[in-house]
Amino acid sequence: MKTITFIGNGNMALSIAKGLQNNYKIEVVGRDMDKLKQFENKLHVEISKHLLDGFDITNKEILLCVKPANVQEVSQKLKGKAKVIYSVLAGTTVEKLRSNFNTNAVVRTMPNLSASVCASMTTLTGDEEFKESALEILNSIGSTLWLNSEKEIDIATALAGSGPAYLALIAEALTDGAVKEGLKRDDAMKIMRGLFDGFGKLIQTTHPALLKDGVMSPGGTTAAGYNALEQGNVRASCINAIEMAYKKATQL
Repeated sequence: MKTITFIGNGNMALSIAKGLQNNYKIEVVGRDMDKLKQFENKLHVEISKHLLDGFDITNKEILLCVKPANVQEVSQKLKGKAKVIYSVLAGTTVEKLRSNFNTNAVVRTMPNLSASVCASMTTLTGDEEFKESALEILNSIGSTLWLNSEKEIDIATALAGSGPAYLALIAEALTDGAVKEGLKRDDAMKIMRGLFDGFGKLIQTTHPALLKDGVMSPGGTTAAGYNALEQGNVRASCINAIEMAYKKATQL
């Protein structure tokens, strides 16, 4: 069984590790052994745990999950030359990774939080030599799409990487609206979850505009609610959210 070495043990690393643990051996490198043990406990499987200082990455397949601001500091604590680095760092270019880490190859990836339930939408780009290997690994946690440029993956970061937060806001707001009108919170939550589950399946094969038209009858309840969303500039706000997130990704 192939070993994947995680450098970093935060939330994204944990989400990905949960998706990979059945198909790969997990090795995790971090600054604090107590936190590494907590990481292991949350996975419910035994993993190899190592402290960052002086860790040898020679010929290892690295999944880099540190904060973008810590790239230089982390790289200076490692020794050896990696086989490949799969980076999940938003906005961190291949060139920056190459200039800081000693590695034969670099692949940028952008999973999202759904990796923990093997339903991530992960985009990738980088060294073509490791395209198939990267796709194989990340397919273990959901769907993948190889993109042709770093600009495209920065845009995809704004959509798929940040998207769970946007959808969570919509889910919470819709639930609050139902509670405001008199529905019990638990019932509203259950209905919202069922809504998202069904919609997730429908959107795989049907264009959003067609789904909307299929629900919205003339002068009906959906039309009234949809008009309220348009009055609140929800469409423009979503478009602006992608723009702002993309710009931020290019500044990291």
